[in-house]
Amino acid sequence: MRFITVRDLRLRGRDVWRTLREGEEAVLTINGSPVAVLIGVREGEVEETLGVVRQVRAQAAVSRMRETAAQRGLDRLAEQEVEGEIQATRHERRP
Repeated sequence: MRFITVRDLRLRGRDVWRTLREGEEAVLTINGSPVAVLIGVREGEVEETLGVVRQVRAQAAVSRMRETAAQRGLDRLAEQEVEGEIQATRHERRP
């Protein structure tokens, strides 16, 4: 995987697009920090590729939530405790 600065993209865009067309990925950076992932796609596969990216992002978010719950000890709550938390939250949200 290549790391490409915004400046490189601006000055050597043709090379970047050629690389992406060959099926590679690139990480776009600004001041050394990643800001985007560029993924080459074939015509007609845009929606499928976006669907896969969205699915992986959702799975990563769930993994982070599970990790946070485990760190806070929330993964060991009994079913009644979980139901109590849900009811309390619903009660707080009522106008």
